Formats: sequence, C-alpha cells, structure tokens
Amino acid sequence: MNPASMQDHRRPFQHYTARHFHWTCSDDGRVATITLNRPDKKNPLTFESYAELRDLFRDLTYASDVRSVVITGEGGNFCSGGDVFEIIEPLTRMPMPELLAFTRMTGDLVKAMRRAPQPIIAAIDGICAGAGAMVALASDFRLGTAKAKTAFLFTRVGLAGADMGACGLLPRMIGQGRANELLMTGRVMTAAEGQHWGFFNALHEPQEVVAQAQTLARNLADGPWFAHGITKTMINQEWAMGIEEMIESEAQAQAICMMTHDFKRAFDAFAAKQAPQFEGN
Repeated sequence: MNPASMQDHRRPFQHYTARHFHWTCSDDGRVATITLNRPDKKNPLTFESYAELRDLFRDLTYASDVRSVVITGEGGNFCSGGDVFEIIEPLTRMPMPELLAFTRMTGDLVKAMRRAPQPIIAAIDGICAGAGAMVALASDFRLGTAKAKTAFLFTRVGLAGADMGACGLLPRMIGQGRANELLMTGRVMTAAEGQHWGFFNALHEPQEVVAQAQTLARNLADGPWFAHGITKTMINQEWAMGIEEMIESEAQAQAICMMTHDFKRAFDAFAAKQAPQFEGN
C-alpha cells in the first residue's frame, strides 16, 4: 500500500455545514468552535442536535484540518440540558426500546467526544445543567466564569444520577463524596466550587471566556497535536489498567511519538535555540 493513500480517508471540516448549532473555524481550519444557539431557552439539546453532535465528533476522527475544538453556548448560558418539551415530554410516552435507543444515543455523544483525537475545550458561562453538564464533563478542558452554574439535574426529573457516564466520570474528577452530593441532590455547583474541586481549569470574565478557550485551542492545535491525541487516548485507556499495564502502555505510546517528525523537529529547534514548528507527523 502506498503510504500516501493512508491520507485518502481524511477530509477537511472547515466548511462543515451544521444544521442544529453554529460551526465556525479559524482561517487555517485548525481551531473549530461549536456554539449551541438556542439562547431563548438557554441552549437546550434536542433529539436532532444530540444526533448531529454525536455524528460530528465521530467524524472528526477523520478530519484533515481540525486539531482542536471549542464548544460554548450563545446568550450568556452554556446549555440547560435536554429540551423539556422536545425531549422530556416525548420520553414520558415512549416504549422501552425507544427509551433505550435514546439513552444509548446520549451516551454515544460522550463516547464520541472522548474518542475524538482533538482536545475539546468547553467555554462555560451561566447555566450548565443536565446533559449540558455532561457535555462539559466529557470535554478535556473547562473554562468558566464566575456566573457559571453547573448542575446534574437528573434526580430533579425522577431519574438516577447515572446518566451519560456521570457516575464514572464525575467522581474521577472531583472525588466520590462531592460527586455523590451533586448527583443525588441535583444542587448547583458554584463556579468557585468547580474551580476549587478541579472541574474548571480556570475562570474568566464572561466577555473573555470564549476568546480564552480559543487561545488555548490554538496553542494546542499549533503544538504536537498527534502527541496530544495519544495523550488523550492513554488517559481514557489507563482508567481500567493496573500499574504494570499502565507503564507498558505508556512505553509503547511514547515510542510511537518518538517515531514522529515532530519529535525530531523539537530536538532540532531546541539545539538551534528556536521555537519548534509542529506538523503532527
């Protein structure tokens, strides 16, 4: 097989046409921004937007241009979760097979986000609730504002806090005791709590949070982005490994990265006292 043919399955996403949210890209296509755009309802998700987000993150595995993704909401809020009248009310009338298809679809969105090689940065202002909180949790970085209010509201509608991977992801991030409290009571986690507990990487002013997220996304996109994808993969895989398997897996991962031109470029730049230029190969 011609090595060049391994690129044939990749395609650009800079001009992707979104149907249920806004999609924009930087001029070079490296940094993409998803903006949930139903501000009148605090940007809730619908069956259609769930499915499109799931499919988009799955397809970004094959992107030839996009190297990092910012996800945010329009109008001073991130996402209020599933739309009450377009999702919650129809769910009360669905038979079990359809309910299971829906809950599997929402979980597939989280899996697609975790499997996407691009670092995902959530820029969170205002309400970040229910499924919106899970989208934030599934991201690799979370930048918030002092007005951010994060809540896992599933118990408020008579459901378990175990939704979209919450019982696995949240305790690993903020600790089991804190996760128990948020998942069982459905109470709001303040921005200050979120930063102190490790949910937020940083807090910014509302007018700056998206720009700060895009700056971080740009830094990651211009860095050793192939290696970033390996790091993300290892973080996902090592949750279920023992220490011996962890160390062996990381030995293999690092050896793979040492075979990239980026590794040699970084050494040559260091030796020449210059900044390295990474190309992800």
